[in-house]
Amino acid sequence: MRVLVAEDQGMLRGALSALLDLEEDIEVVGQAEDGEQALEMIRSLKPDICVMDIEMPKLTGLDVAERLRADKHPCLVVILTTFSRSGYFQRAMKAGVKGFLLKDSPIDELSAALRNVNAGKRAVSPELALSFWEAENPLTEREREVLRLAREGLPAGEIASRLFLSAGTVRNYLSEAIQKLDAKNRIDAIGIAEKNGWLD
Repeated sequence: MRVLVAEDQGMLRGALSALLDLEEDIEVVGQAEDGEQALEMIRSLKPDICVMDIEMPKLTGLDVAERLRADKHPCLVVILTTFSRSGYFQRAMKAGVKGFLLKDSPIDELSAALRNVNAGKRAVSPELALSFWEAENPLTEREREVLRLAREGLPAGEIASRLFLSAGTVRNYLSEAIQKLDAKNRIDAIGIAEKNGWLD
């Protein structure tokens, strides 16, 4: 099978490619250092499978998977991640990703997963599957209310008057939600909560 490796860390990308190349039935046809380059190389080299890091510059592994799906491109996608966020997993499944594995998986586990994916099956690290299965809504009802109003674009003061709270309390709820969801900011937190259906 022809494989493309997309990973922004040069040393890891090189090591992964070299180890996969040692397998008799795997040929690494290219290496990409960001999502944009990965997309271009997939289109030009037509690999059977692309092994991609989830977090990459320009386009993430999930962005690339979504674009390939939109283009009905036959290249199969296997995502490597250090993150066990269930939001990522749901999005990966929607994008038609065939494998979702931990970055620190042994190389023989990765090779076996690629063979499974190439044979039309899915491959998910057991540890990741378990953590996604157990992922429950970490937000309190109040935090969800505050995020729902923030999603409408309301500032903290307006949210406070709607919920009969002080603006400081609203800011506390927002920062608590951001922390719990491991988000960068309130927009990121809203996105993560929405993907998981936690604001419904």
